[in-house]
Amino acid sequence: MRSVKFKSFSSGSCGNCYFLGLEEEGVFTDAVLIDAGVSLRAVKRELQNEKIPLSCIRAILVTHDHMDHIRSLGSYCKYLKLPVWATPELHTAMSYHTYTLEHLAAVRHSLVRDVWNEIIPGVLEARYFVVPHDASQTVGYGIRVAGLPFVIMTDLGRMTPEALSFASHAHVVVVESNYDRGMLMNGSYPYDLKMRISRGNGHLSNDECADAVRRFYHKELTHLFLCHLSENNNTPELARKATSDALADIGLLPSYENSAYFASPEGDSLIMQPLPRRTPSRLFTLV
Repeated sequence: MRSVKFKSFSSGSCGNCYFLGLEEEGVFTDAVLIDAGVSLRAVKRELQNEKIPLSCIRAILVTHDHMDHIRSLGSYCKYLKLPVWATPELHTAMSYHTYTLEHLAAVRHSLVRDVWNEIIPGVLEARYFVVPHDASQTVGYGIRVAGLPFVIMTDLGRMTPEALSFASHAHVVVVESNYDRGMLMNGSYPYDLKMRISRGNGHLSNDECADAVRRFYHKELTHLFLCHLSENNNTPELARKATSDALADIGLLPSYENSAYFASPEGDSLIMQPLPRRTPSRLFTLV
């Protein structure tokens, strides 16, 4: 029996790293990491807790070059020597970065634009799309693993038509729900930082995420994960409430208060879950 598993090791400004892997007959055979903002030691520990061998990880995909996404990438390159896949622009930027400059060249693999890049032959392929965020370049990923269409888009200042198109064909979507606008604007951040976050090149608000969900939802969407919640300008409850309201507009209601399981009278259903900021999520079975 074959299944696809997903786990977040951390999702927020303190660090970002995600696991997406294939399990066959109870054995994890192939997996990738998306971003490397969590220490190798912490990832090893969590994989061991889940009885997942580190050796099943075959590659790393990078979304952008901010510290919370590549802080530990140099260690991964040095000790694991896995292929690191990123755009040519990101690889150029990371080749000068203090976290990666010594170890990246030997494992560098460049993604080709507008095609499905074979990351794990016969198992997993990825296609990137550029999103607005104030890094050297920031991308989201469409991933097909064992035939399952999966999309991740973390750190995006606004939703783009291309991002919506990818999400509207995915069965699993991981999307940023970073801040509550009221908390941000009434909070202690300097004005310039508030503008950096909210003016279309920073992060996606709860309301913007909810609006995107209304636009990309389709009946084959089975899992929706809210990622990169702000520690200072958001709460899991506020992020959940905004997206829950969007799902209600579509006709999907939680099975009970604060439930992750949503269903419609017609029988459509999905799992919607905010991902923890500083701690690992549980291991989710996607299919």
